[in-house]
Amino acid sequence: MKARKGGRFRSSFKLKRKGIEVVGEWKTVQIDPNLFAEEEFRDIVCLEELTEYKLVSSSKVGKVKEKKRKAESASEEGNEELEEPVVPPKKKKENKDLRSQADKGNTPNAAEIDVQVDKETKRNEVIKEANCEDDGHVTESMASRKDTPKKKKKKVPKNKVSQAQEALPSVATSKKGKNWTTEVLSASTDQKADVSAWKDLFVPEPVLQALSYLGFSAPTPIQALALPSAIRDSMDVLGAAETGSGKTLAFAIPMIHSVLQWQKSNNSTTRNDSVSKESHQHHDETRWENEDEAEKVTHQQVGDSGDEDDASFTTGCVKVLENVEFDFDDETHTVGSHKKRPLLGLVLTPTRELAVQVKHHIDAVAKFTGIKTAILVGGMAAQKQERVLNRKPEIVIATPGRLWELVKERHPHLSNLRQLRCLVIDEADRMVEKGHFLELSQLLEVLNDSQYNPQRQTFVFSATLTLVHQIPTRVLQKKNAKKMDKKTKLELLMEKVGIKGKPKVIDLTRKEATVETLTETRIHCNTNEKDYYLYYFLLQYPGRTMVFANSIDCVKRLSSLLTILNCDPLPLHANMHQKQRLKNLERFAERESSVLLTTDVAARGLDIPNVQHVIHYQVPRTSELYVHRSGRTARAANEGLSLLLIGPEDLINFRKIYKTLEKSEELPFFPVDTKCMTSIKERMNLARQIEKAEFFNSRAKQHNSWLQQAAEALEIDLDDDMLMGKKADEQEESQKQKMLKGMKKQLKHMLSQPLFKVLMKTKYPTQSGKLLLPQTSVGISALGAVSRKQPKKKKSIKLN
Repeated sequence: MKARKGGRFRSSFKLKRKGIEVVGEWKTVQIDPNLFAEEEFRDIVCLEELTEYKLVSSSKVGKVKEKKRKAESASEEGNEELEEPVVPPKKKKENKDLRSQADKGNTPNAAEIDVQVDKETKRNEVIKEANCEDDGHVTESMASRKDTPKKKKKKVPKNKVSQAQEALPSVATSKKGKNWTTEVLSASTDQKADVSAWKDLFVPEPVLQALSYLGFSAPTPIQALALPSAIRDSMDVLGAAETGSGKTLAFAIPMIHSVLQWQKSNNSTTRNDSVSKESHQHHDETRWENEDEAEKVTHQQVGDSGDEDDASFTTGCVKVLENVEFDFDDETHTVGSHKKRPLLGLVLTPTRELAVQVKHHIDAVAKFTGIKTAILVGGMAAQKQERVLNRKPEIVIATPGRLWELVKERHPHLSNLRQLRCLVIDEADRMVEKGHFLELSQLLEVLNDSQYNPQRQTFVFSATLTLVHQIPTRVLQKKNAKKMDKKTKLELLMEKVGIKGKPKVIDLTRKEATVETLTETRIHCNTNEKDYYLYYFLLQYPGRTMVFANSIDCVKRLSSLLTILNCDPLPLHANMHQKQRLKNLERFAERESSVLLTTDVAARGLDIPNVQHVIHYQVPRTSELYVHRSGRTARAANEGLSLLLIGPEDLINFRKIYKTLEKSEELPFFPVDTKCMTSIKERMNLARQIEKAEFFNSRAKQHNSWLQQAAEALEIDLDDDMLMGKKADEQEESQKQKMLKGMKKQLKHMLSQPLFKVLMKTKYPTQSGKLLLPQTSVGISALGAVSRKQPKKKKSIKLN
């Protein structure tokens, strides 16, 4: 009870900076026996009170007790090596992982990790011992407690602190097994690539080291053109380049350079600080680094089972200590630290998944710089993100909604945006569209008015930045109508974003806007036949395929249909929980042959490795969406296929896209083997019946259960007419269930039969002794099937 009472006493005197010096003793308080129903509880429950104590300043209490604690800790040091501290089971696992990693990698970082593990256990002890002391006293006692493990740390010289900080992220990256970006970033086996091609682009030395480690030996065209203007000339950049051309590094490297320059200039002014301040800062850095590592682990385990609270259990003690320092330290200290670590870089993205990806790319390039990044997106716990912001990261990657929410709440780290050195708007044409991202326009107003910084650099990037739509003649005939061209579109964009000087404009897009290595094809069919062709394609050409639809309902329907047909699809749309969205992306990147059914949430920016096919189940409404959807495949000089399923209602959108992209040749038709279409239709029709029955049953059950619960709560009787489908007899229900079981059994039998049969024809052996086999389409890729058909077409045109 003593600990609990002490805790309560301390929390009630939060704001008073007083400590308690115990003069007398804790005395037991007699409890009335009538309070307990059974006498057995009398010996279990007890209350104690403290009447003799003094209120003194917390600093004095700290000094008095510091000597005692040092003596205790010195005696404990000998026993620590033999006895293992009591740790909760989850924390034990984490400690084991850290120690095993330290043992495996024979790096100078191993000792550092052990020290940090010991620190965590000692922090728990501090919290337990500090029963009725003030919060200020807790922080001081922590500082004195931290002095003891410093003796162990003396082995590591001070000049190796930066190396240790650099090595810490490498421990975290080894745990990043699940994210879809890791395969892209670790695609190269050459971890010491020659980066001499980057040196002429004024790239900082630690970034060159990271690029060498990642195996990026040469810059892409957009990077080669953007980096000198951004780093050397400090210009604003408007960049338009095709999908998969490396635009992320084109703005990430200048941003890191800008942060490093600010740190250099800031360090030179604060070199004359006292040694005590430096040691305090060092402790803060190691704590932040330790928390960062734990945060990254929990973020990577987003897809695992369990709640977010369970995932963040590993940082439990750190949270408490951080809150103590943040809430109850001297105001001067918090203001000083805020001035020292302002927000220097801000990246805005249209989707959450793109924000996660950009963060991983920036972290990979800033690996050896010690720069901290944070992500602010919806769908995640806002309190957790506020806690991350309390560590004062230099770069923040965010979606406009959550960022504006925290700016309105006046979070200290987001309150002073005047010191912002770099502002990046990724996929800018989407972000500034009319009727979308209202929060972004409000943010830009603040950044360009009250929080304007004339030295701030702005980077605006997109694959469709310079794509211009042809305005209809009826609109052009109006009085105030302006003919839209590339120049006027960019001027409007600059005005919205707030670029006041003359920026560097880089346009590397082709007239067609899509990549050269992309093969575009189409299939014309009725709306109800789209399912047949989709299922045919997925069976005939297995691989990593993304299927895009215009609505969430369509994605849900296709997901249940393809699940019944054993295609194991992975859905992705805005109505899903953020954890599940990230988990499905990770699964899609892990499996060699998988299907991702998605809305336009995944159309922009996502760099998923080795996507072979993109199917537009419904033709996109704009040409920009078509370019971005198709850009998920054929990335970084790889080949890819885009297939449009065009129904009668899609023809208008298709013609608009064709006209805007100025396609010189007609899109080729995708070859379909009509022999197996009858069996595909049988399977699909049966699957549709099963899906319809299951959907109706589930919807009726949900509706009826809700009504029944509401009726029970109101204590009223339900009329049978109010129930969906009415109350069916038991016989009818059992008949329906039997029919459903029968259909499922029939479908199971159909799915067990081979669909693409290899027809053997009896032929005599040839002179060479080989048996001529008929040529079948089994085993041929979708690209191969299209390229086979195209030469035949050309020959027939010549003959005509």
